[in-house]
Amino acid sequence: MIKKTEILNRAKKEHDLIVKLRRRFHEYPELGMEEYETSEIISSFLRQLDIEHKKLVGQTGVVGLIRGEKPGKTIALRADMDALPMQDMKKVSYRSKNDGKMHACGHDAHMAIQLGAAKILNEMKGTFNGQVKLIFQPAEETAGGALPMIRQGVMKDPKVDAVFGLHVAPELPTGVIGTRYGQMNASSDTIKISVIGESTHGAAPQEGIDAIVVAAQIISALQTISSRRVDPREAVVISIGTIHGGTQGNIVAGRVDMVGTVRTLEPSVREKVMEEIAKVVKGICAAMGARGEIRREKGYDSLINHRNMVDLVNKTAAALFGKEAVVTIDHPSLGVEDFAYYLHEAPGAYFRLGCRNEKKGIIHGGHHNLFDIDEECLLFGVALQVAIVLESLESK
Repeated sequence: MIKKTEILNRAKKEHDLIVKLRRRFHEYPELGMEEYETSEIISSFLRQLDIEHKKLVGQTGVVGLIRGEKPGKTIALRADMDALPMQDMKKVSYRSKNDGKMHACGHDAHMAIQLGAAKILNEMKGTFNGQVKLIFQPAEETAGGALPMIRQGVMKDPKVDAVFGLHVAPELPTGVIGTRYGQMNASSDTIKISVIGESTHGAAPQEGIDAIVVAAQIISALQTISSRRVDPREAVVISIGTIHGGTQGNIVAGRVDMVGTVRTLEPSVREKVMEEIAKVVKGICAAMGARGEIRREKGYDSLINHRNMVDLVNKTAAALFGKEAVVTIDHPSLGVEDFAYYLHEAPGAYFRLGCRNEKKGIIHGGHHNLFDIDEECLLFGVALQVAIVLESLESK
């Protein structure tokens, strides 16, 4: 049974410190795999608390470990560290001081919350058995820092028995926790398609093979995959984001290069869609006398929550904040999240922490130049992370 009053009181006591940490991160954002100053702030904080930790894991990550009274299960918390290449347009005292860089997705809040939870759990370590692993991960927005950290053993020694992560949610009001069973986020693949035709004078198109016309047919046909080749109840997005071809208006283009993204939820659908894309490209090119090349750059896997771990989050959040504070997210996001890879290694759950406050004008979504959070949400995040860890360590 979680100690509701004690946890809430401890979180309230640390609120000012957590706000200060969050604003420090927000003022000095760093991009993926460049988070050296950020990792030093985290390391310094853990060092002051005498929490054992390793730096420069997965290049710029930090991993801490809090040992309880006796050995037991190991519960991991993960916070991402990187900012976005955007200009901060807010008029606030903690506005980004690093030009062209901004914490526009709340990773500053994630780190501050996890450090606040670490402080409280470290003070309570004489009351529980087991270990708490603190994963501060770089490059969620870009290269994907989860896999490098996993390859360096962050889910082992000691082996992680359950892992949890949160993300601030500007679509949910402060004090509300959003959870979802099963798929939470999509998988992603980048597709690079080249159409090789034959250039000729624009006045004599019959003497060449127009790569632009072929590419146009491919772009149109790709949209029929989701409508005709995949069960319509499955989520599939195929978007061509760039197209480059031709050199001059009176020359039939001999080559077109396109780049796009593919988003799916089910792993089996993901592979089927990639097969269908290859058929479309090869088939249309063959029919029109061109040659098609397609290259796939595999992105993140789908984030699929474990049912019993979502049950634990729901139960714990309701005990702390009341049943009305816990809502079910109706639809998964087709955005991606590399927390998915931790869930390949151990059961766990990823959930959302409401940070919206319309009265304060905090209404902008992630990746927006005016993105901000209601800092009251930090208290809820810290209390919930502490309670989830304690509940997980005690559960059978």
